[in-house]
Amino acid sequence: MPGRVLVAHQPAYWPWCGYFSRLLDVDELVLLDHVQFAERGRQHRNDLADRGGRPVRLTVPVRRAFGQSLAEVRIAEPGFHERHWRTLSETYRRAPHFGRYAARLQELYARPWTRLVDLNEAVTRLILDALDLDVKLVRTSSDPPSGTKTAALADLCRRHEADVLRVGTGATGYLDADLLSRADIGIEVATYDHVPYGLTRNRAARLSVLDLLMHEGPRARTVLAAGARTTTFPLQPREVPA
Repeated sequence: MPGRVLVAHQPAYWPWCGYFSRLLDVDELVLLDHVQFAERGRQHRNDLADRGGRPVRLTVPVRRAFGQSLAEVRIAEPGFHERHWRTLSETYRRAPHFGRYAARLQELYARPWTRLVDLNEAVTRLILDALDLDVKLVRTSSDPPSGTKTAALADLCRRHEADVLRVGTGATGYLDADLLSRADIGIEVATYDHVPYGLTRNRAARLSVLDLLMHEGPRARTVLAAGARTTTFPLQPREVPA
């Protein structure tokens, strides 16, 4: 039987569905905000789609400095939130569930954000609440783990008393399975298979989970559960509960 599962991920801006599908059966998400900011990553941008399925990208403008951690990244334009709220409201005002979340979204964009990680954590909390997921958020910047890559993840497992590490497929390229095995830590690889949703059933894969919420509302959690899968080493499929 699996024990306590650790999920650790970089905080992102309006993450995609797969980000949240791995949180359906855990009570804590460790936000890796001590790691280096990646300019071309999803830490400050993500994709939506308009009614016709055309891509709409939201990007938070940031001040770039080589080697800075996510926790240090500052937002470059205080007025960005007005543009993003306008884009969101124009994109989704006719979506079935826009009215359900509009007030909370407008409130989020009315706040004077200065640090990217604070905004991303608020975005993550909004989505978790909308999905009715009681998940605690813990940042690593206040007490970074020792080591890098697998060693850092093993240290986080120790600190959070977890004996199973759940990662995405991207982590399998660098994970040291032997190191984790010596630490008595099992590995789960989480994947997400896109589940068509919305009235037209043709929403694109890898859009922000916000798109799913706008079109499915309270049913969004069921959609995530339908696409969520985890495998362990050796590969053994296990369903994630709704």
